[in-house]
Amino acid sequence: MAQGTKEDPWNLLTPPGTSEYSVYRDEEADPPALVCQVGSTTLKYHLRAVEDLHQWLLEQGGWVPLGAADEKKPAAEGTVEAWGRDPSNPVHGWYGLRSGYRGRFGMYLPPLLEALGLAELTHEKRNNSIRAISTADAAE
Repeated sequence: MAQGTKEDPWNLLTPPGTSEYSVYRDEEADPPALVCQVGSTTLKYHLRAVEDLHQWLLEQGGWVPLGAADEKKPAAEGTVEAWGRDPSNPVHGWYGLRSGYRGRFGMYLPPLLEALGLAELTHEKRNNSIRAISTADAAE
């Protein structure tokens, strides 16, 4: 598996498996970030999003819809996307760091959690969902 660095990023597919993108950690950024490269577009999310999203999914206790949406579009309630911009989440709002490109949290973070063994993801053409795998279960 890739190391998740700029030199060795995680190469992932969107949940439906239709688009490739890469993600790497930039721990030197302020704040530390996940850099997501989708074609020529760069999106950035708080690095802590991986742990925070995993914890939130564990608390949900089951399947949660992804609900991916661009920044300017509303996110459906109860989705990963809605949580990724909710003022009650651990960063008190958007996990996205680049204005104009803060959305799509529900599209690009779930496949990373799956690749890291932290979640299980459906891979349908539309309306995908995710559920957490506890780290104790993953160790077995």
